[in-house]
This record gives sequence, structure tokens and C-alpha cells, in this order.
Amino acid sequence: MNMNKADLFSWACEQYAKLGVDVEGAIKKLDGTPLSIHCWQGDDVGGLEAPDVKLTGGIQATGNHPGRARNMGELQADLTFALSMIPGANKVSLHAMYLDSKGSQVGRDMIEPGHFEAWADWAVERGVGLDFNSTFFSHDKSGDGSLTHPDPAIREFWIEHAKRCRKIGKYFGERTGKLCVTNHWIHDGAKEVPVDTYAPRMRLIESLDRIFAEPIDPALHKDAVESKLFGIGSEAYVPGSHEFYMGYAMKRPEVLLCLDAGHFHPTETVSAKISAMLCYLNEILLHVSRPMRWDSDHVVMLDDETRQIMKEVVRAGALDRVYIATDYFDASINRIAAWCVGSRNTKKALLAALLEPVALLRRMAGEGDLGGVLLVSQEQLTMPLGIVWDHYCETRNTPTAMKALEKINEYEKDVLLKR
Repeated sequence: MNMNKADLFSWACEQYAKLGVDVEGAIKKLDGTPLSIHCWQGDDVGGLEAPDVKLTGGIQATGNHPGRARNMGELQADLTFALSMIPGANKVSLHAMYLDSKGSQVGRDMIEPGHFEAWADWAVERGVGLDFNSTFFSHDKSGDGSLTHPDPAIREFWIEHAKRCRKIGKYFGERTGKLCVTNHWIHDGAKEVPVDTYAPRMRLIESLDRIFAEPIDPALHKDAVESKLFGIGSEAYVPGSHEFYMGYAMKRPEVLLCLDAGHFHPTETVSAKISAMLCYLNEILLHVSRPMRWDSDHVVMLDDETRQIMKEVVRAGALDRVYIATDYFDASINRIAAWCVGSRNTKKALLAALLEPVALLRRMAGEGDLGGVLLVSQEQLTMPLGIVWDHYCETRNTPTAMKALEKINEYEKDVLLKR
């Protein structure tokens, strides 16, 4: 079969059409679903508060590949380059510790929109949205907890930090014209089983209620809370568990629940939770990652779980109720390659879900033809997804895989290795 690229794409469309799938319609939906790409892959979660930050709170980046971004200019340049190889609509997710301190020390309880003006300018110039994250870890006031700390003064510090993060998120929404989702994750927990597991959770409820007391226009800004099963140094108990935040999000429907693929027991899967959460919650936030043994935040692959996560969202017709973001960091390989591979795989998994013959599978299941469902769903795995993906990249002025690799290697030689 000797075909040019246009003929190959037409042939792929014909194969999907036989199953009742509209390829162009799927691509249109993919284009309308922005992916929020995390900034911290570029510098190993170092942030811009100080030149040498010691990570604490269950955060650990392993590896020492050359070329880590050392300042805002380098990080923005690396992000700009990475975004040029990630097709479709994108946003960038920032942590509060990536502020522009303008050469002075700024307490986290003192951060303001002005400290992120350079990021807003950068985003507006490139037409991308910005999401935000409060930073409760790696700080001298966070060693024994933050929003659950028994000392009211410590809690007050972090409550003020989170309040200010929300104002910065609103500012991002105003500047970019795109909704900003501000996510709140705390590392609080205990290495051994505590005597009292109830009181910290009650303090957390009180802290969160104060943080979210001031309403913000939901067209500009929304909040999310993120659970975790355990972390380094908090293996026995985490007050902000899935059950806790699930209950809190049900109590406060304006607050999104964040499901991180690495924040559950190894035998649990986020994909199995999505439809259950959508039965009760207005919207959810997904942090797409790849856990290995624990919440190790490996680069996202086009693996079964990532594909199933996207299938669950699409099958539920919930693309307008689910915000999708990446969250991983690998310092053992070229960091820009990690950005590109993980983000492209996330989008490719979503494209695969949009190309699934859902109507056919539902009809067959309704008729009791479960054997047919199994056959068609397995055939779907070898459908010409790659041809459609390459067409999507090329029509969005984005290189295909091997061309992207060439560009990444050139950037490493010309830029990263000279740092």
C-alpha cells in the first residue's frame, strides 16, 4: 500500500467510520480540551524562592540529568520550547514557590499577584492559560504540618498563604481570559499511627472553610482539594485522605475534588473512581501521573490505566466537567523530553478514547452481546491511532515523534548542556 500522508489519513478515517466513529469530530473535541502542563518538571520542584531548596513534605526528585532550569528565564524558555511540541490547547500549572520575588525574600503569607506578573505576561503573549497550586511543603513552618497543625499561629500562616493563592488564581483568570484552577494539597501526616486521627481532620475542615470563605467568580477561578494515601514520612496517617476530601467536596460543591493517579493504594485505580465521583460532584480535577511502587510521579506512558482514565471521562460525556492536568517529575532524563512524552501521551490517550466506538459498544452491551464487546474493544487497540495522531500534530504545526526527538536533542546540545 503506497499512500501519501493525506491518503493514509483518509484511509484511517474510513476504518474508524466503519465502526461509526467520526475522526474529525473526535479531533475537534480534543482541540477543545486543554491540558494543564506542570511547570515543576523543568527544575525538579525547586521553585524560585532560593537557589538551593531542600525538598520536604514527601516530595523527592531523583536523578541529575544536566540542564535543569535555574531561574525564571530558563524555565520559561524551556516551557516555551516544550509547548511547541505539544499539540492543541494547553495551559501551564504553576506552584506558588515559582514567584518572581524581584530580588527580595517574600514570605508565603505575603505573596501577591504582582509576584506573578511576569508569568501572566508570558502566558498572554503565548495564548496559554495558567493554573495555580498553593505550596505547603519545603518551608521552615511546614515540618510538622500546615493546615492541621495544633499551633494556631502555624495554621494561620498557611491559611493566609492559601487565601493569597486564590487571589493570584483570580488574577490569572483575569489576565489570560481563561479559567484558572487553583489546587490545594497538603503533605500533613504521621509516620506512626497517631493517638488522635479525628482532631487534625477537624482542624483541616476549619482551615479550609476559612480559606474558601470569600467567593470568587467561577468564570475566572475555581478551587480544588487533593487527597493522598501516604507519603515519605507519613506512611501511617494522612488527614487529607480520599474519603476526607470526597466528603468535603460533597459538602462544598463549588470546590473540585482532585484525583491524582499516584495518590492511592497500588491496587486502586483512578479510572475506577471517576464515574462514581461524577455521580455526586459537579466537576473534578485529574492529575495524570504514573506511580511505580509508590507515588513516584514517573513520566506518563500510553499505558492501560492512562487510556482507561480517558475512556471513563469520554464515556461519561464529562469532558466539560473534568479538568485534566499532568503531575510528574523525572530528573534522570532530559526534562523537556519528559514534558513532551508525558503530555503527548496524555493527549494521545484522550484521542484514543474519543475514537472509541462507544455507541456501537453500548448497543452491543445492551443486546447482551458481551463477546462482541470484547472483540471490538480489543480490535480498537490496533486501529490506526498513530496515523490520526500524526495528522493531528502536523496540522497543528507540531512535530511528529522522531522530528520532536531531533529538536529536543538539538536544544539539549545548544542550550541545556551549556548551563
